[in-house]
Amino acid sequence: MAQIEIVPVEGLFRFTTFCKLPRQLYRGMSGYVPPLDLERWTLFAHRLNPHYRLVEEQKFLARRNGEWVGRIAAQIYKDIIPVGASAAQFGALDAIDDIEVVRALLAAAEGWLRARGAERMSGPFSPSVNSECGLLVQGQEATPMFLMPWHPAYLAAHLDALGYAKARDLISYRWDESDRRPEEKARFSLRKEWAERLRVRTLDMSRLKTVETSVMTDLFNDAWSGNWGYVPFTKEEFDSTADGLKFIMPPDYGLVVELDGKPQSFVVALPNFCEIIADLDGRLLPFGWARLWSRMRNHKFISVRIALLGTRKALQNSATGGLILMTIVEEARRRGASTPGQHLEAGWVLEDNIPMRRPIEMFGGKVDKIHRIYEKRLKTPDNVSLREGERVDETAARQDSGT
Repeated sequence: MAQIEIVPVEGLFRFTTFCKLPRQLYRGMSGYVPPLDLERWTLFAHRLNPHYRLVEEQKFLARRNGEWVGRIAAQIYKDIIPVGASAAQFGALDAIDDIEVVRALLAAAEGWLRARGAERMSGPFSPSVNSECGLLVQGQEATPMFLMPWHPAYLAAHLDALGYAKARDLISYRWDESDRRPEEKARFSLRKEWAERLRVRTLDMSRLKTVETSVMTDLFNDAWSGNWGYVPFTKEEFDSTADGLKFIMPPDYGLVVELDGKPQSFVVALPNFCEIIADLDGRLLPFGWARLWSRMRNHKFISVRIALLGTRKALQNSATGGLILMTIVEEARRRGASTPGQHLEAGWVLEDNIPMRRPIEMFGGKVDKIHRIYEKRLKTPDNVSLREGERVDETAARQDSGT
């Protein structure tokens, strides 16, 4: 059997290889759309993503017969203990259909985390619960959505075989205008007694980082505090996200819901850029920039994703909270009503978050995708070593560090 090398990502060459590897592994698979390289760099680069100030992290690549065959990242929070999940985590797990490659990648992450005192590992978080998380276990051929991770079905089978257990499932719901019953519109529009108390306004893009990200940080952290896997979303992370939103979010796709003049909920929705980037293969050079710019100006999107959502904790398990949630969904649908065949997706709802799941399903939301968070107890460091062929190539790492 050919030797599997696990090498740390050090230097520019291996970093860019890490970012673009999924498209090389999954090219041509039904349901997969390669993300843009530029967007992946901003997600995984320590200098560009404030998340990495909160963790110690190491990325790894798997190589066999001179070809890259997989990747993984390991991280451990410095001063934060996630709710329920471990502070020791893995993410960005992608590989060919070979359980030995997956075993070697996970062994590298486990060993790196064990050396830092970890006794349990959760994931995938790529790189955090507040960005991309979970392994896709259902919905591989559903409508691909922008900034949602995609994985072939065999990865979940390999994790199961290697002793990883389900910690939580994250559910993505969809609404299709073509499935909507006429009485749904009437039932929702009759709630006029709330008109004077409930106000929906758009985000003020001119004050996005000076005012609005503070509002969103406060609402998001209040809404998600105590939920499984929760770690605080910092103002710096929201500011970093805002830098990208200015380029990809239409002005009326960011909403704040105020009750009696006070912000109680917010939502950020994004056009599904998978509709216009599928044929770019992740590249913007030499002509991808021009194509993307032209499509952003002229394309009529038929699908939209709710990317960020938060409603104050005190309102979540109440009729008022349910009304606010459906006001958000209804407003998002209304603003896209002129788009033929509109498809709206709201993702990553915890399977045990019944107060959120119930109104979503009551108003016609259908399960579209399921992403799974796994966990595993780690062995003690004594007499634990990588299998033969699963070695960290330190020499190669030092060579790459100069690129």
